[in-house]
Amino acid sequence: MDYVICIQRTLDFIEENLHEQITLEKLANIACFSPFHYHRVFHAMVEESVIDYVRKRRLTCAAERLFYTDEKVIDIAIDVGFQYHESFNRAFKKMYGVSPKQYRSANRISGPFHGKACLNRKTLQGGDMMEPKLVTKPAFHIIGYELKTKNEDGQNNKDIPLFWQQYMEKKLGSNIPNPLQKNVELGICTDFCPETGEFIYVIGMEVKKGTPAPEGMVYKSFPEMEYAVFTTPKATEESFISSIQSTWNYIFTDWFPQSVFEHNGTVEFELYDERCYGSKNKEMDIYIPVKKVKR
Repeated sequence: MDYVICIQRTLDFIEENLHEQITLEKLANIACFSPFHYHRVFHAMVEESVIDYVRKRRLTCAAERLFYTDEKVIDIAIDVGFQYHESFNRAFKKMYGVSPKQYRSANRISGPFHGKACLNRKTLQGGDMMEPKLVTKPAFHIIGYELKTKNEDGQNNKDIPLFWQQYMEKKLGSNIPNPLQKNVELGICTDFCPETGEFIYVIGMEVKKGTPAPEGMVYKSFPEMEYAVFTTPKATEESFISSIQSTWNYIFTDWFPQSVFEHNGTVEFELYDERCYGSKNKEMDIYIPVKKVKR
């Protein structure tokens, strides 16, 4: 399956239907992907979430029409896909710093402008494949700390590192009761909501089924699934985060397009163990639930 063609097809659809309701499920169907797989591939290839991209394209079109036409603000708002005048005003001011009427009265066109994304072959790196291990992981249960975040405007990229920093500084892992493996922590993304881009991120450890969660923590269970397990390249302390981010990007822009697999479900996680602590050459594992698909 040609991922560039699949994602570009949805970019063209978005451009032609900015005035209509656009759902992630509809776009995923056009791309012939599952909704969650489409969401992850789009984010990796376009470098922003579907929700962000559609919103910015709508607001850019609105800004151009405010400057170049005399159309009523409410008509422009509706025509670029906003159902309510208030939500349009709020979104426009967040992006441009002024209300739509103030923007028009300034009598000058100014950014930020967000053009239509156009993909090319350089979007997919190709080259050597990092072969993951295929592992069937039995059902497991964790206790940990929960964070609700979203991938709008890169909010999750700010929230999650801060969440980890607080977890480590306060040594919160020591509060988890009877972990099956000490110093083996999981960073889990789950409960993704396509409509809002919100999801739950949990830092925790595996425990026995039914272990009560202390106050301020959560207990979660996950079913048996097959995972592709990617081990990040060994890296120094300074380059470790970059190594992790590069591996995530590789998974969705290189490995999936050349594999016979697709993301299966909404849970994925990172595993941090003794390889991450006190070592000059750090590495960790990324677990992606997968299923075979017909090409």
